[in-house]
Amino acid sequence: MDNDITKSKVLSSLLWKMMERGGSQSFQLIIMIVVARLLLPKDFGLIALVAIFISLANVLIQSGFNTALIQKKNADEVDFSSVFFLNLFVASILYVVLFFSAPIIAVFFEETQITLILRILSITLFFGAINSIQNANIARNMEFKKLFFSSLGAVLVSGIFGITMAYNGFGVWALIVQQLTSQFLVIVILWFTDKWRPKLLFSMERIIGLFSFGWKLLISSLIDTIYTNISGLLIGKLFSPILLGFYSRGEQFPGFIVSNINGSIQSVMLPTLAAHQENGERVKEMVRRVIVTSSFIVFPMMIGLAVIAEPLVKILLTEKWLPAVPFLQIFCAVYALWPIHAANLQAINALGRSDIFLKLEIIKKLLGLNILIISIPLGVHAIAIGSFVLGIISSLLNAYPNLILLNYSVKEQWNDIMPSLLIAVIMGAIVFCIQWLGLSDGVTICIQILTGIMIYIGLAKTFRLECFIYLVTTMKEIFKKNKKVPTEEVY
Repeated sequence: MDNDITKSKVLSSLLWKMMERGGSQSFQLIIMIVVARLLLPKDFGLIALVAIFISLANVLIQSGFNTALIQKKNADEVDFSSVFFLNLFVASILYVVLFFSAPIIAVFFEETQITLILRILSITLFFGAINSIQNANIARNMEFKKLFFSSLGAVLVSGIFGITMAYNGFGVWALIVQQLTSQFLVIVILWFTDKWRPKLLFSMERIIGLFSFGWKLLISSLIDTIYTNISGLLIGKLFSPILLGFYSRGEQFPGFIVSNINGSIQSVMLPTLAAHQENGERVKEMVRRVIVTSSFIVFPMMIGLAVIAEPLVKILLTEKWLPAVPFLQIFCAVYALWPIHAANLQAINALGRSDIFLKLEIIKKLLGLNILIISIPLGVHAIAIGSFVLGIISSLLNAYPNLILLNYSVKEQWNDIMPSLLIAVIMGAIVFCIQWLGLSDGVTICIQILTGIMIYIGLAKTFRLECFIYLVTTMKEIFKKNKKVPTEEVY
C-alpha cells in the first residue's frame, strides 16, 4: 500500500466514491420507487427473506479476507489470487448447501415460492466472491473512479430489465432478474476497467496469515449479519411477509442515503487510516474529521426525511405503502448514528485490533438479543424501536476503545457532533410546522426541503460551525481548476 497518501488523492478518491454510490444509488432508488408502485409489498417481503440467507453465505465466503487484503501493507499477487480461488471454492460449497436447503426453508416459512427464488438468487454468491477481490484491489489503490462506471452501468441496465418485467406482470421475478443482472454486470465491467487478474497462484501460508487477522472480522460480520437479519426472519415467520415488506421498505429509504454518504467516506477511510496506522495522533485527527463531517451531513438528512416521511411515501410509492411510514421514521433515527459507529470501528480495524472489534460485536449483539426478546411480544414497531435503543448503546461502546487507542473519548466525540445535532433538530422542528399551512403534499414537501436547506446552512454559517467551514474550504479546493494541490501535503 502506498504510504504517501496525499490529501489531494484522498479527496479525489472520496469524490469519485461519493459519485459512484450517489449516482448508482440515486438511480437505484428511482428504479425501486417505480418497481414498488408496480409490485406488491409481499413480493419485496419474499426477496427480503431470501436475502437473509444469501447475506449469511456472503459473509462466510469473504471470511474477513477483503478487509485483511486492504489492511495488509505488503499484500501482493499471491495474496490476492489465493483469496480469489478460496472464495470461489467456498461459494461453490455454500451454493450446494442453499440449493438443497431451499425446500426446507420454504416449508418453514410456508411460502412455496422461496424454493426456486433462493436457488436462482444464490448464483449471486459467485458474483460476490469475485467482486470482493476486485473491490479490495480498487480500495488499496484508491481508484474509485472505476467503481463509478461499473456501478452506474449495472444499475441502469438492470433497472431497465426490472421495470420492464414488473410492468409486464412478472411480479417477484422482476426483482430477481434485476438483482442477477446488476451483480453480474458489475464484475464484467470491472473486468475490463481494472487491470487486476487472478493468477494460477495459491499459498495456504498466505491464507493462514490473512485469516489470523480476518477470522475475527469473519466472526464479527457473522454475528452482525445474523443479528441484523434475525428481525426479518422473526417478522416473516411470526407475522407475515407483507409486514416484512413494509419493514424493509421503511428501512431502505434512510439506508440508501446514509450508506451512500457514510459508505463512501468509510471506503476511503480504511486504506487511508491503515497507511498511517503507526501515527496515533494522525489517525485520531482523521477519525475526528470523519465523525464531525459525516454527522454534519447525515443529521439534517435523517431528521428532514423523518419529518416529510408520510407525504413522501404517499407521493412516491402510493397509499398502499403508508404502513411503512413509522418504520421509515424510526430507522431515520437508527441511521443517524451510523457515522459514529463506522468511524470508530474503522479506526479499530485500521490499527489492526480486530480482536477488540470482535469483542465489541459479541457484547453488542448479546445486548441486542435481549432487547429483541423483550420487544417481540410488543409487535413489529417495538422491534424497530429496539434497534434505535441498541444503536445508542452501541455508539457508546464503539467509541470507548478509542479512548485508549487514540485518546479520543466518548465525551469528546459527542461534544464534536452536538452542534450539528442541535441545529438539525431546530431545522426539523421548523420544517415540521410547514405542514400546518394546508397545502398539497407535493407543494408542502418542496417548501419543506428548500426551507430546511436554507435554515440549516444559515444556522451553520451564523454559528460558524467548524465542520461547515471545513466542507466549504474542501469543496473549493476540489473544484478549483487553476490551482494545483501540493502533492507532498499528506492527509
